[in-house]
Amino acid sequence: MVSPAGAPSVPAEPAVSVGPARPEDFPAIADLTVRVYVDGGLTGPGYTPELADVEGRATRAELLVARDSDGRVVGSVALVLDGDFGEVTESDDEAAFRMLVVDPAVQGQGVGTLLVTTCLHRARAAGKRRMVLSTGPTMTAAHRLYERLGFTRLPERDWAPVPGIDLMVYALEL
Repeated sequence: MVSPAGAPSVPAEPAVSVGPARPEDFPAIADLTVRVYVDGGLTGPGYTPELADVEGRATRAELLVARDSDGRVVGSVALVLDGDFGEVTESDDEAAFRMLVVDPAVQGQGVGTLLVTTCLHRARAAGKRRMVLSTGPTMTAAHRLYERLGFTRLPERDWAPVPGIDLMVYALEL
C-alpha cells in the first residue's frame, strides 16, 4: 500500500484484539458483566453473584477478553469446549459460549463479532461440529449478531434454568 505522497503507508494497529483473560483482568470483567447485564436491564439482580464470579468461570471455561489499543478490557466471553458450564450442550461435538459482554462505549464497533468469531475458530480447532448458545428474549442486539453470523434458532432446545427465566437456543454448524 502506498500513500498519496508515494511513501509506503503503515497499516493501522487493530483497534481491538482478543486473547486469554488474565487474573488481573477479572475485576474489570466482573464489573463490565454486571454493569451490562444487570444495570442494562438484561437480567435481574439475583444473577449478579454468578455474573461477578469471573474466577469461577475461568476454571470452567476458556475466558477470552477483547482489549482496546490501550489494553483496556472492552469485552469478554466464556468459551466452553467441554464440561458442564455450557449447560446447553448435548454432546461432545458441541461447544458453547456464555456471558458475552461488550462495553456500551464500544458497542456497534465489531467487538461482539470479534469475540464470537474467535470462539467459532477455537471451537473448530478443537474439533467441535456445532456451536450452541442460549440467550434471553430481551437480548435483541445479540440475536441480530448471531443471525448475521449464520446462527439459527433451535426452539426445540429452549429451556428455563429457573422458573420464570426462559432462554432461547441458537446454533451454528461448524
